Amino acid sequence: MNRRAFLKAIASAAVIPILPILPRRLLASTNFRRRRPSDATWPSQSAWKQLNEAVGGNLIPVDFPLSVLKTDPDGAAAKRLSMILADPYYIGDQPGLTQTLGWVDAWATQPSVYAVAARNAHDIAEAVNFASENDLRLVVKGGGHSYQGTSDAPDSLLIWTRHMDEIAMHPEFVPQGCEHTLQPQPAVTLGAGTIWIQAYDSVTTKGGKYVQGGGCATVGVAGLIQSGGFGSNSKHYGTAAGSLLEAEVVTADGQIRIANACTNPDLFWALKGGGGGTFGVVSKLTLRVHDLPEFFGVANFTVKASSDDAYRRLIREFVSFYHKHLFNDHWGEQTRMGSDNNLVISMVAHGLNLGQVKEAWQPLLDWVARSGSECSIKGRTVFGAIPARHMWDVRWMKEHWPEIAFPNPNGSFLIGLLDYGLLHLIPQPLVDFDSRPGAGPNNVWWKGDGGQVGWFIWGYESLWLPASLLEDGAQQRLADALFAGSRFSDIGLHFNKGLAGSPPDALAWAKDTATNPTVLTAFALAIVADGQGPAYPGMPGHEPSVVEGRKAAERIDRCMNQLRAVTGETGAYVSESNYFEKGFQQAYWGSNYPRLAEIKKKYDPDGLFFVHNGVGSEQWSADGFTKL
Repeated sequence: MNRRAFLKAIASAAVIPILPILPRRLLASTNFRRRRPSDATWPSQSAWKQLNEAVGGNLIPVDFPLSVLKTDPDGAAAKRLSMILADPYYIGDQPGLTQTLGWVDAWATQPSVYAVAARNAHDIAEAVNFASENDLRLVVKGGGHSYQGTSDAPDSLLIWTRHMDEIAMHPEFVPQGCEHTLQPQPAVTLGAGTIWIQAYDSVTTKGGKYVQGGGCATVGVAGLIQSGGFGSNSKHYGTAAGSLLEAEVVTADGQIRIANACTNPDLFWALKGGGGGTFGVVSKLTLRVHDLPEFFGVANFTVKASSDDAYRRLIREFVSFYHKHLFNDHWGEQTRMGSDNNLVISMVAHGLNLGQVKEAWQPLLDWVARSGSECSIKGRTVFGAIPARHMWDVRWMKEHWPEIAFPNPNGSFLIGLLDYGLLHLIPQPLVDFDSRPGAGPNNVWWKGDGGQVGWFIWGYESLWLPASLLEDGAQQRLADALFAGSRFSDIGLHFNKGLAGSPPDALAWAKDTATNPTVLTAFALAIVADGQGPAYPGMPGHEPSVVEGRKAAERIDRCMNQLRAVTGETGAYVSESNYFEKGFQQAYWGSNYPRLAEIKKKYDPDGLFFVHNGVGSEQWSADGFTKL
């Protein structure tokens, strides 16, 4: 049903009195169940009409674009949809879709019944009150990037913040109520629907500053902050949550509150990594901004080992090399180790020029050269340094990419620009553009993130690796575990998602968040994952493979068990972790969980805000409808 037909229907509906609100004390009973459309107590059409009026006509029925794949699978619309599901901007513009389409044996994206396309905190408060008064399942979607399906739920009311993307820079910001305790500092205020490419365009490209956000350009700002949040440069600046200075948030009682270090400080702390959609609905956030370095650098190449034994030695050498040369706040992003005996380097640098980037990696390249036939560079080697202000400058990308390739004596390629008087090397074009008619000029995403768009997850696990494993006496154990794990599945080591080696300020900011404190002493987050996509049950030619998915999940678990054998249960990152995470409370938040649970009781005593594996979710059925 389109919006016009919906409004016509509810306008002509008979006025039916709204059932009385249940007393809050009854909600604590173990037989409490939220209402579904099939229930006689589901809100009447007149009630929905009143909500629509209260939110300025922004209540919409939620369509499910994937339904055409079942109703007319061979039609032109279905064929267009199959192609456009690889566009994250298209998915983000649909309230009935999420960036991840599901997870084998766990969940599949399904639309809410209605959505409030919120434009401000008032709209959010009206939706919160309506859900509370009518005992509805409530869901919040901004960027919609949740791997665990927390931004959608069938039979629910959706608060959709996509259009709340206003941005304001502040040369001197002081949180409300902190005028006599905190000094002014540069900051940026972002609406809850802002995605990171929009934030970087305003803060970096136009403003010449840096805000710590996510690496994926289409991730929502609010969700990332509330889950902790890592970006390519987190080794230098800390977590995204650590940059939060103030939030405007609607709590379960429908109140619009300010949360910062001086006002509602407990809620403020919980919002910094305690999990999105758990303590309230954030309407805007104000984040600390930093000075830009002159350059962001890059190192991309692959080392191929000729045998398993050679690969063991390569991994051992890389562990030692990383500890000596890269274990600092300059280097972030990742390496990949797999059963193909390849070591894939995909790393970025903060504040290093081209010469410094090449110098940092030369010892490893020299070792490879000395290894003879055991190890060799596969393909080409790319080292680069791009002026930091242009890192997310889409107009600049269009003007300067593709670049000119200069052959190197060793057979690799140097890809660079001569615009700045020196040869500043940068990677090949790494972005895709939104090709839809009328798409915004900044609608781009990194090619490396394209595999996540519309995918169906087979398995996903993460584990923080303590920096103690980099000590001389432990390096061999770590290398052996990485090799053993790589026999089952590819292992990604995300160095920017472990804060050991970060400067004191970054560590202090991250320590004052709800994220598992293990992150402070971890040098990397190991991630092992697999999936297929775009895929969805009932999508002709793109059905998720349940059999292959289960096999992959088993391989992933066996791989991670090799790492757990040397790390113990150090914890997992809430946004990138197993849907079936055992002991998620300890894994995600560690010693912070009891404090989070108390804050949850204070601000949401009846459990209005439910997300899978969120704080307090253990008190509810898996679908969030029934109180246990």
